[in-house]
Amino acid sequence: MPSHVFQDEMRQVLDEVYRERETVAVRDVYANASARLHLTADMLAHLNEIPEGAYTRQEMIEAINRVILHRNEQDTLGLIEEPSRTGEAGDTAET
Repeated sequence: MPSHVFQDEMRQVLDEVYRERETVAVRDVYANASARLHLTADMLAHLNEIPEGAYTRQEMIEAINRVILHRNEQDTLGLIEEPSRTGEAGDTAET
């Protein structure tokens, strides 16, 4: 079962850095994430594997997920998902 600490903390980081901006550089996400007590150095290393550049929120989530999948850590960390997309409009279990 995945630890939700990484997912929850990364969602909060993304909420903060994308609050008033459409695109954000990876280094800005890293700077915000590094200030979080619950994100370990190993968790922050995921952001170092994302190529430099500006990303929309969805692109950043996809990039983080690719790193998690590449490291084969989806079972321990889980993937980042948009809360607004999981459970909106009466979504239920997939069929």
